[in-house]
Amino acid sequence: MARKKGKSLCIFGAKGGVGKTSTTINLAGIYQTIEKKILIMDMDLSGGGIATSLNCPFTSTIYNFVDDYNNNRYKEFHNYVTSYNEYIDILPSPKDPRQASKIDTKYIEIALDKAVYNYDIVLIDTDHVLDERNLVVLDNVDNILFVMTNDPLDLKNMKSLLSIFKDLEKTNYKILLNNSINPYKKYFSLFELRNILKANIDYSISSEFFLKNFDEYVMNGKIVTLEPKMPNIFAKDFSAFMSIAADMTKEKETTYHEEK
Repeated sequence: MARKKGKSLCIFGAKGGVGKTSTTINLAGIYQTIEKKILIMDMDLSGGGIATSLNCPFTSTIYNFVDDYNNNRYKEFHNYVTSYNEYIDILPSPKDPRQASKIDTKYIEIALDKAVYNYDIVLIDTDHVLDERNLVVLDNVDNILFVMTNDPLDLKNMKSLLSIFKDLEKTNYKILLNNSINPYKKYFSLFELRNILKANIDYSISSEFFLKNFDEYVMNGKIVTLEPKMPNIFAKDFSAFMSIAADMTKEKETTYHEEK
């Protein structure tokens, strides 16, 4: 049966605490508004928080997928995901962080392959460590969104990360400057950031998007970009998320033939 292959996007950063998880979730909300079927893969294997951030109880994780696949128990991909709503599913990270070390990279590739044939959009949240597992993800996704903040340490690490990508001749990435993490830290101007990185800042989320009541959203499992007032209250930032979503999936999709 012919099936259209979906698009995959990894949200990555050069350090922790830059807003990768919230960016991933908000992008999922944007894709829902255009009625795409979305999977969020939580590849922060030792401390992922996608399911927690969406207040979404779950039983199966990516570890269960790997364990079943390795032991010839695998049946269908949907057995391992948890539905957040009609459009968004989650493949959570392991409940026990010790299980992270048992996830072989070859099964990550298999999981990604299964995902893109079952969903329109696959969003992969990660930790910031440039280890073998994350390298496999970065090497196999269609596009990468680097999330950074206006912070000297983050800037230093991002510059090193971009140098690695330049050496590898990888260009399938965009950079998001997230000013909402700490609206009081403004060490560099946009011009200075671009000059230091020797790269363009493709998108920015403003300091106005800082939500004092963010914990309330987490406790209630809400997605900010799905809130009815979001396009009006945070018009500039909503537009930025819309631009990211459009740019990351604008390449022409290809139809493949594969069994489910």
